[in-house]
Amino acid sequence: MVIQDISFVSAPKDSASIVVGVYAGGQLSSSGLFFNDKFSGEIEKNIKKIGFSGKLFETTSFVSSGDVCNYVVAVGLGESRKSLTGFELKRLGGSIYDAAKKLDTEVVVAIDDADLTTTGSSAQLQIAFGALLKSWAFDKYKTEKKDAPKLSSIYFFTSDADSRQKDFGKYRNIAEAVFLTRLVVSEPANVIYPESLAEIAKKELLPLGGKVEILNKHQMTVLGMNALLGVAQGSENEPKLAILHWNGGTAHEKPVVFVGKGVTFDSGGISLKPGEGMHEMRCDMAGAGTVLGLLKAVALNKLPVNVVGVMVLVENMPSGTAQRPGDVVKSMSGQTIEVLNTDAEGRLILADALWYAQDRFSPEVMIDLATLTGAVIVALGHEFAGLFSNDDTLAEQIKKSSDATGEKVWRMPMTEHFNKGIDSTIADMQNIAKPSVRGGSITAAQFLKRFVNDVKWAHLDIAGVESTNDDDLFICSEGATGFGVCLLYDFLCNACVK
Repeated sequence: MVIQDISFVSAPKDSASIVVGVYAGGQLSSSGLFFNDKFSGEIEKNIKKIGFSGKLFETTSFVSSGDVCNYVVAVGLGESRKSLTGFELKRLGGSIYDAAKKLDTEVVVAIDDADLTTTGSSAQLQIAFGALLKSWAFDKYKTEKKDAPKLSSIYFFTSDADSRQKDFGKYRNIAEAVFLTRLVVSEPANVIYPESLAEIAKKELLPLGGKVEILNKHQMTVLGMNALLGVAQGSENEPKLAILHWNGGTAHEKPVVFVGKGVTFDSGGISLKPGEGMHEMRCDMAGAGTVLGLLKAVALNKLPVNVVGVMVLVENMPSGTAQRPGDVVKSMSGQTIEVLNTDAEGRLILADALWYAQDRFSPEVMIDLATLTGAVIVALGHEFAGLFSNDDTLAEQIKKSSDATGEKVWRMPMTEHFNKGIDSTIADMQNIAKPSVRGGSITAAQFLKRFVNDVKWAHLDIAGVESTNDDDLFICSEGATGFGVCLLYDFLCNACVK
């Protein structure tokens, strides 16, 4: 479910409940004082009676004794002169949604830009964006929705309603794209498999003016994508390579290319995963899901930039035809790979996809996203994605967008020591490192680096951040986060749009 209506109004709605902002120490914000006067000081009296502290993100609610509104929700704004980041504002919107979602069908939020100090775009727009992002939940397969939110409309009180409503269209489009990513990542593997995900890409992007190509198994065989095909050979669902185009720039401009790992179910293959937690491997296509969502955001907002998304889609299954540990495959690049562990499959499919992307599109920049390693979770937990890059400027640009959006990345090292750790005795390389070489997320990145040559490239290992059950880290309900859509959209706007 997603909240149906987020609007901006310049006049109070008497039928709705009220959300007011409270600074640390219990002082009402200016917009809150307006409604406090309207209700004869009742709001301030109740806040003092409750002893509400105004701590940032903290909420409380009480029933109005008058007949004008049913409930009042107070939300903490923290210190009155402290500047809030874009992520903090979005999280504030998420807190408002959580506090109000079961109280009433309509609420008016009395928090405007004059109440908060921030940098960048309107604070109120960011709060509204956060409320919208938090409202999404994956309840498609619940036949009874007893705990479904009542809240259907949020109205933001402002003197600049028409302008805000127009400006919010961009944020609504980005949210719609994030929801698409969350949806496909949340769906089970009997619904999302290579062919169905490729078809979803066509359904979503073609009406928006995008272009979608889908390469089949035969076409990939002709291209020599044996590393990719080896992973897929144990599954009855054939692999697909979906290539998404948005041509918003000029004809001569090199595109920015995003490559997403799309293992729609990862059993580990012959190197079978433990049964506990294997059901979560339906989410091993989150990188491809993010690429799909990003291209939808770009198309909806018609960014003036050329973008290509490559979704490499396979299932990794055990069967009589499955790839075996010890097999050697020849990748599209001509380099040979000794497959020591069939559960290190993501780097194999990305190897061919990255080579194909750079060979065909000669990109200005190439960024891949993948739920690639458990090792990155050991290193960075569930708060940060691992960032690897061969270009310092590109890494810094991504970091700036990370700071702006709150989708956190942490740059990881890449050195010759880890590169040597994947040299094979019988082939050009092996797909897992020698036992003496630790740092599994780094050796995986070094493996990918062998397939990008001199292209400006970054790799985002999103294994720890594609889903969550922690409200403090992401603006979403429990489950898929849609990580990377906001981050890379901001990157395109600030680093690539000319």
